[in-house]
Amino acid sequence: MNIEPVRHIPTVPFDPEVETYTHFSGFYEAYEYSDWIDESMSWKHGCYIGDWSGLIKLRVTGPDAMRFFSDIAVNSFAQFDIGRAKHAVLCNERGKVMGEGILMRIAEQEVRFTSGPGAMWARFCFEQGTYDAQLEVVTQQHSIQQVQGPNALSLMEEVAGESLRDIGFMRFRPIEIAGMPALLLRQGMSGEIGYEIHGAWDQAAAVYQHVLDVGRAYDIRRLGGRTKMVNHVEAAFPTPTVDYIPAWYDFAHTAELRAYLPSAAWRRLQRHRGSLAAANISDLFRSPYELGWGRNVCFDHEFIGATALRAESESEHRVLRTLVWNRDDVIDAQRSYFQEYEEPCAFMEWPRGLLGEMEADRVCLDGQDLGVSTSRCYSVYFRDMLSLAVLEPAAAKLGAIVTVVWGDAGHRQKEIRATVTKAPYKTDNRKASL
Repeated sequence: MNIEPVRHIPTVPFDPEVETYTHFSGFYEAYEYSDWIDESMSWKHGCYIGDWSGLIKLRVTGPDAMRFFSDIAVNSFAQFDIGRAKHAVLCNERGKVMGEGILMRIAEQEVRFTSGPGAMWARFCFEQGTYDAQLEVVTQQHSIQQVQGPNALSLMEEVAGESLRDIGFMRFRPIEIAGMPALLLRQGMSGEIGYEIHGAWDQAAAVYQHVLDVGRAYDIRRLGGRTKMVNHVEAAFPTPTVDYIPAWYDFAHTAELRAYLPSAAWRRLQRHRGSLAAANISDLFRSPYELGWGRNVCFDHEFIGATALRAESESEHRVLRTLVWNRDDVIDAQRSYFQEYEEPCAFMEWPRGLLGEMEADRVCLDGQDLGVSTSRCYSVYFRDMLSLAVLEPAAAKLGAIVTVVWGDAGHRQKEIRATVTKAPYKTDNRKASL
């Protein structure tokens, strides 16, 4: 038996008072710091600091660096100057999402791409092509820490010792934090004004601690693994392996692509459960339009999947919505845990399940299956159970009442009414004026 030590994420200061950890991108991080309810409220009233350093990072340099990403991303590159970032979406030939991430233009012939599955797909495409460029995996050279919430701007201005109001949304520039250089990207995964600190891996823990120390005056919280995915539901950011399965298993070169992943990871990325009895793993693939990323798709260039996406754009297609679950039905499901002599309903982890398994549940209207619910999540801010859902147009009308079938096939299932609402559900304040 091989026994490996638990690898605490080195870009976050170790806290000996934390007793429970969760796994993220090859490392272990605190499950909770204060508690998940307190942490869930942080980006509504104060701010948080959280770490995403474990994500894969690629550095591509050379004359063809931009051409490479233009070939594989659905996004337009007609305007992509130095200091700008894009949410890059990558698809296969059938227009299904292979992965997505943040692409930053560092210099004229240099870009950095941060992703999970998307980075591995990008590496594969690069090695299959012919580009006058170099690709490096620089994951453990660069750290990524988020500071998000209504107090994020004031905190980061004090930390940086300068005004940051010149940094537009999805723009970045150099700053210093306690003498340590970093790039500060304005974005907003929380749906609020927010920043990402891109710094040196070996300085990240010190940067984190400094921001935390200064942030105590700004009502800062540390974001643990139990809470960090709540804002993905409230602010409608679909996540691979949670809201869709990367479409690697429907690709002509699947065998070659599989070599990029350990066998355990290959199996883990396919894990799913729920009431949707998927006849094929491809039932869990999604297009950019189904995930709310249709605005990213631009046909001003040729890219992998363009033909399929052009056809989808010209016809009715499924769309992303938020479902607000009926409180009485949710409470009734909870009540089943205390009823003797019968099988309880499937357990609802609070606030939500963790990364690594897609919970895909049927969404029905008038007895017809018209969509799939994912990312069931309790929002203490809204006092509601929410989920994201990919719905057929017939079920996607705002205000419609649909039914979510909760529970794995072959076990007790519970029909839970849900109201179709907009995605994102939380008001989007990412681009608020500074």
